[in-house]
Amino acid sequence: MEQNDIAVGLDIGTTKIVAMIGRKNEYGKVEIIGIGKSKSLGVHRGVVNNITQTIQSIQQAIQEAEADSGLKISEVVVGIAGQHIRSLQHSDYITRQNPDEVIDADDIHTLCNQVHKLVMLPGEEIIHVLPQEFKVDGQAEIKEPIGMYGGRLEANFHVVVGQVSSIRNIGRCVKSAGLELSAVTLEPLASANAVLSQEEKEAGVALIDIGGGTTDLAIFKDGIIRHTAVIPFGGNVITEDIKEGCSIIEKQAELLKIKFGSAWPGENKDNEIVSIPGLRGREPKEITLKNLSKIIHARVVEIIEQVYLEIKNYGHDEQKKKLIAGLVLTGGGAQLKHIKQLAEYITGMDTRIGYPNEHLAGTTDSETTSPVYATAVGLVMNSLEKDSARFQEEAVLSDSSPVDDSEESEEGDQVMENHDLEEETSKKVARKSIFDKWAEKFKDFLDNAE
Repeated sequence: MEQNDIAVGLDIGTTKIVAMIGRKNEYGKVEIIGIGKSKSLGVHRGVVNNITQTIQSIQQAIQEAEADSGLKISEVVVGIAGQHIRSLQHSDYITRQNPDEVIDADDIHTLCNQVHKLVMLPGEEIIHVLPQEFKVDGQAEIKEPIGMYGGRLEANFHVVVGQVSSIRNIGRCVKSAGLELSAVTLEPLASANAVLSQEEKEAGVALIDIGGGTTDLAIFKDGIIRHTAVIPFGGNVITEDIKEGCSIIEKQAELLKIKFGSAWPGENKDNEIVSIPGLRGREPKEITLKNLSKIIHARVVEIIEQVYLEIKNYGHDEQKKKLIAGLVLTGGGAQLKHIKQLAEYITGMDTRIGYPNEHLAGTTDSETTSPVYATAVGLVMNSLEKDSARFQEEAVLSDSSPVDDSEESEEGDQVMENHDLEEETSKKVARKSIFDKWAEKFKDFLDNAE
């Protein structure tokens, strides 16, 4: 099987690194054909802090996925998170040279490219430019301006920004593990793709992905991404607290949290006790489940309150911005007992646990549809969507050659008449999507950096 039929998502998390291989089946659903995971040692709060260890973990996950699927992996789409991520709203416009022609994809590319040239703080780089609504000649609230007439095309953008050094470090790790980096995607966006339905995105929903090192948030309304944030703590701080509070080692704390942990202290009776083997030659420790729940509860409340603060910043109190579908919790932290009830209690919003089976084929094994793999599934889906969009773009043949603001514009001045198809197709291929251009610039950037 060719690498271009399949997509590989690499989720570089704080607790685990997952490599997932997927392809589209004949019904357009995503089929997961291989999965590999390894313990993540060189990542702290979503940011790489030990290159060598991260490279080893990536290679281990990739080898496992290759063995699982019997395929060789050459390029991957990587998710990015971490406390350096921030998002901002920006609006921009272009005045079109020929308002007698309808707006096409090139105009939107030109507009997005313009936003990419925004001046950021030193050491920051734009990761995503996501158009929200367009305005054509002052007419507002246009979702899809392609095919309309107009001289001035304007749009509001959701711009996601991250630290150059963190992005480069991830690129370096992927390259050193012997892989090509085909794209970088914001993790909350990937998780949202895997977990949310279109209806929820329309009604208004906040996706909370509770990972090991970070908690990612993505808010959708009217089918459009409205707000993203990365909160720099997740499930690991809960484990840390159990470790400190009960004076036990991390491995035991993690096991306690998973097996007996609950976010709601009232659930446990006072006499429920767990005995933990002591360290070499020491007496075993006895811990009451009530105390365990209290420790977990305090931390989870803190995480949810931080998230709720971000939702308030987005302005969910306004009637137009109301999140009707409430919250969706995903990621490893969403498996904590009673976390759904606690989230509902704190925010007063409907809550469900999100499983990444929204777009997966029915035959997918149940382990893959665990909330733990939401980001990885989302990365695979994003990659498959980009590929199919690219093929469509190459297949659609327009009547006049595209005028692009890059190198190809010399070819684009004369209108094409009855040229042979090959030439037309080749020019179509030449006009890459912004994303490919960005990925290429990014690759050059990495090559020069070494």
